[in-house]
Amino acid sequence: MLKKRLIFALLLDEGYFQLSRNFTLQSVGDLEWLYENYNLKAITQSVDELLLLNVGRGKKDTKEFSRQIIEITKKCFMPIAAGGGLRTIEDAYLILNSGADKLVVNTSLFTQQSYISELIKIFGSQSIVASIDYKRTEKGTDVFINNGTLSLGISIEYAISEIQKLNVGEIYLTSIEQDGTGQGLDLKVLSKATMATNIPIIASGGVGKLEHFIEGFNIPFITAVSTANIFNFIGDGLITTRLKLKQEKIPLAEWLDECN
Repeated sequence: MLKKRLIFALLLDEGYFQLSRNFTLQSVGDLEWLYENYNLKAITQSVDELLLLNVGRGKKDTKEFSRQIIEITKKCFMPIAAGGGLRTIEDAYLILNSGADKLVVNTSLFTQQSYISELIKIFGSQSIVASIDYKRTEKGTDVFINNGTLSLGISIEYAISEIQKLNVGEIYLTSIEQDGTGQGLDLKVLSKATMATNIPIIASGGVGKLEHFIEGFNIPFITAVSTANIFNFIGDGLITTRLKLKQEKIPLAEWLDECN
């Protein structure tokens, strides 16, 4: 049986970690704040992958972002997917050489498809995570790019059909309306998305408690569920969540603690 993954996302803007609600950001502290207020080792013992996103609204500084990745990976080892504003092959090498295992791409999926194809040719499909952000509409869904600010006027189903042609490894699907609310995943849209593709889907947007993880994992072909709300999982929250997911017979991976 394919193992499910619990993913924790950290949002960065010019060195400061952010809370996001409906893609509106609130700064909560820098790297020292993270170390002082959050047990990074506890994250590693509780989740299967760390997602680092450069969510700055201006011109993104990939070099500074890569330095943040290096600092975070010094604390302990775990798989990392990272991205935000990647536009060149040099950007990709910089992120991967800083300790990331996968590249997360969003806007360029629709504006620079030749770039995505080149990334896949160099690094392989398994290294590319296609991030899709969307809102619901009266007629269905609408996909957004540029940090959720620009509507493409296309549905998730159409976006997935186009992305599938690129042969990416995974899709990271985020509801802008559910983002940061803690009110649960958009289960209806997630279910439709899984029926539109055979690419593994990571569910994101709205996770605030244990039941939301369970609901996401119970959708066939959802291979991972992600949360970015650090305040909902302060202390031993993530450790407790993982233990309870196992009790609910969610097939999570087993691994050894590799932190110092």
